[in-house]
Amino acid sequence: MKLNKFSLLAGLFLLSACTQPGAEAQGGGGGTIEAINHTHWAINNFSVDGQSGIDAIGPYDGGGGGCCYGVSGPWRPGMTVRVDWESGVAFASDIPELPQPKPPVSAPQNSDLWRKYSDQKREWYQKIKTLNRQHSKVVPVPDYTGQKTCGITVHFMPCDEVKVTTSCATYNSPNYPIKEPLKMPEPKVCPK
Repeated sequence: MKLNKFSLLAGLFLLSACTQPGAEAQGGGGGTIEAINHTHWAINNFSVDGQSGIDAIGPYDGGGGGCCYGVSGPWRPGMTVRVDWESGVAFASDIPELPQPKPPVSAPQNSDLWRKYSDQKREWYQKIKTLNRQHSKVVPVPDYTGQKTCGITVHFMPCDEVKVTTSCATYNSPNYPIKEPLKMPEPKVCPK
């Protein structure tokens, strides 16, 4: 009988918790951290205000999916986010001056050749990694007053420029606020 009284009391407490009034959310809608890469570089990793976007993003591609991001309340003038990212070489063919070592196809059983190849590949990879660049930018958050918000999407543009949006519309749809094409040419000299 004691077990039934305890179960009844626990059930009543749980039900009473369900009937408490909910607080009105002060921020906008939450969602994921997404990105669109408009450059020929790979985005190896990125974050918004320290929250990881999870995914690496290839050239002229989209990705992300880091959870969760919601704007921090009603929009106000001067509202910004900090975007940190690492860019790097996407494909070995992008850097012909550092050719990728070729595996020894003519001697598949020769361990000395494979060891040499492995050492060359490791050395090549370390050289490629030296081309990675760390970036950080504080960018304005566009006015979202009166609009539903769905996380944040970061647009990586040529010359290490960045734009963000909290729009729920999909990239390339008529209502999406950032209109730049996916494949943007990199200028020979970036403005300073």
